[in-house]
Order: sequence, then C-alpha cells, then structure tokens
Amino acid sequence: MDNFKNIIRNVPNFPIEGIQFKDITTVLKDPVGFKASIKAMEEKLQGIDFDIVIGPESRGFIFGTPLAVTMGKSFVPARKKGKLPSEVISKTYTLEYGENTIEIHKDAILAGQKIVIADDLLATGGTCKAICELVESVGAEVVGLVFFIELLELNGRETLKGYNVSSLVTY
Repeated sequence: MDNFKNIIRNVPNFPIEGIQFKDITTVLKDPVGFKASIKAMEEKLQGIDFDIVIGPESRGFIFGTPLAVTMGKSFVPARKKGKLPSEVISKTYTLEYGENTIEIHKDAILAGQKIVIADDLLATGGTCKAICELVESVGAEVVGLVFFIELLELNGRETLKGYNVSSLVTY
C-alpha cells in the first residue's frame, strides 16, 4: 500500500472542538490496508534483534499482537492500573491534566531481554516513555518503538529522545 493516509479517516472536532482525530478503524476494516500496515511496521523493525513486543492499551494491542505473531516474538500487554489479574509492576506518569498509571505483569519481561513497543499513535510520547522506564526498571532494554501514526506537532519524539523511534504516517 503506497499511502495509508488515503484510508485513515479524519474526524474533525473529536473528542473536543479543534482536534482533528485520526481514525484507524477505516484501516482495520480494510483487510489489504491492515495487512499492509503490519507488514510495513515489520519492515521498520528489520535488523533489530528483540524478544518481545509490548503493546499499550488498547490500540497497541491491535498492532502489537499481529506484529509479534508475524515476527515470531512474544506479546506483552501494557494495561491501565487494575486491569491485570496477577502481580504487576507499575509506573505512574503525569498527563496534561493529572496522572495515569501503566502496568505489566511482573513475570512478563526479564532482565536482559530486548523489547519493542508498538502502538497506533505517537502524540506526546508520555505513555510510551513510562513503558520504557518500566522496562528498564527490571533490567530489560527498549530497542525500538514503532507507531502507525505520528503527530509531529506534539513532539513525541522529543519525549522519546535517545530511543529508536519510527512511524509509518506523519501529520
């Protein structure tokens, strides 16, 4: 697929006035487009040695799971506080208006493992930065982050400075 922008729906004024929401559901309902998005993410990761794909709740599950399957890797969900059933490690981080906490199972990653984070959208980078810090707190290494869409004006790459960041579509 040459241009994913042709199948991403733009929804003006959602969720609030002035926001131009980039809706990926139009990509997901297009079997050719969805398959091409996973293939393109896989190509961004070629040559990177890694063990696990972490996908942040919830759209990171959509892209991270098939990416892990096609590349023969494990998948680990990063969830909002209180959503995982077993013992967790967590990281609280600040948002523009408040705080959020992200968690993964304590036994999901081990020291020395190499991690890729896959998500639908890079905006400010706050959630993924928290996941990077969580991964590093157990002695594992983040070797790449791959996003379907990147909103350049929100400077997420600056938040993730020092990490290997790639995206397929930029706005």
